[in-house]
Amino acid sequence: MFNPSSDDVRRFFCEAYRKQQANAILSPIETMAADWIRHHPEYHDVLADVETALTRDYQVEGAQANPFLHLSMHLSIDEQISIDQPPGIRALATALTLKLDDAHAAQHEIMECLGEMIWNAQRSGTPPDAAAYLEAIRRRL
Repeated sequence: MFNPSSDDVRRFFCEAYRKQQANAILSPIETMAADWIRHHPEYHDVLADVETALTRDYQVEGAQANPFLHLSMHLSIDEQISIDQPPGIRALATALTLKLDDAHAAQHEIMECLGEMIWNAQRSGTPPDAAAYLEAIRRRL
């Protein structure tokens, strides 16, 4: 099982950004990351400085978005859609993309649902509820 540390994740996104900027060859997962990085220019300064990226703290209380969490969630949602897991997410993501006429906006809507599901699972000490996750996405349609 792949279990990267926080630093590993930060280095990965910084390296994907560096390669993207240098027009270097990207691995398939780096290509996916670079695509989402392109959609988030507000993160480019953070991604350009790996040393700062490794030491910066993103506190929920400070209402600061964590670019590494955000980009990781984009990749997670891409993976869910590609393998249709939980079953039905691909159709829901497609329908939401069509409704919003914007795949990035649809991902952000799904991301809100994913974050809510994870938060509920952590708060209650129960496994993530895929049915509730899909229902939350369905409500956004």
